[in-house]
Amino acid sequence: MIESTSWARIMAPVAGGDADGPLLAAAAVLAAPFEAELAAVYAPADVADLMPWMGEGFMGGVQVTAVQSLKEAAAAGEHSARASLEACAYARTSFTALASPVWSALSMEGRLSDVVVFDDATAKGKGPLAESFQQIVADEQRPTLVARPGLSANGCVAVAWDGGKEASRAVRTALPLLQKASRVVILTAQAPSSRHFDPARLQAFLAARGVTAEVQSLTGTGEVAPMLLAAAKSAQANLMVVGAFGHPRLQEFIFGGTTRSLLNAADAPSLFLSH
Repeated sequence: MIESTSWARIMAPVAGGDADGPLLAAAAVLAAPFEAELAAVYAPADVADLMPWMGEGFMGGVQVTAVQSLKEAAAAGEHSARASLEACAYARTSFTALASPVWSALSMEGRLSDVVVFDDATAKGKGPLAESFQQIVADEQRPTLVARPGLSANGCVAVAWDGGKEASRAVRTALPLLQKASRVVILTAQAPSSRHFDPARLQAFLAARGVTAEVQSLTGTGEVAPMLLAAAKSAQANLMVVGAFGHPRLQEFIFGGTTRSLLNAADAPSLFLSH
């Protein structure tokens, strides 16, 4: 009998705003089948980010006021984030409020988590945690879930497969989810790819780990993302496993074209990304 793999800690970075509640609810949906810890990590604006703008020497009244306002906003945000977690109907939770240097602390929390969950707006580059999303995926290379409406941890999962290392890493890290899924569909688009690969090899890899998967070959010569999205919708997949392509040091173009298209799509399933 093949034993299922598991996750123990699902991390949800929160910013103390209205988006925290829905994000934590989505993280709870992901954590529940594994009875995993839901770790809410509050990442406030960092006072240290103001320092380069203040110059050296004595801090005048304007600078002191700016720092104090930032500290007060952080305290209010933490109170709101804690309230959102308390309102979340999930038993195993933890709360961590980060202090300066915030990014360094957030990256460490991510390294000690199985999956990091962000909401759709953040993945589209909106809100206070947008840069953190890019860094978690591209710099830290942590398995990341972009939560969208309809997320389920045991529904239909589509796997975008091109035989590359990014897609391979995504499948391996998503294995606990694939073992919970009611249906797994491997989506391949041979024509647009320069690689030669046999999706039956992935099918066999998953079967050896207790996952029965179908293979669907997509036809067409255009962009891959619209084909993947159409196929996922047709399969009624509420989650897609994707290898994230990107350039960690080129912030403006941090994600490759297919990844950007999937992140920016208006009508798309939740995404499980691994860089």
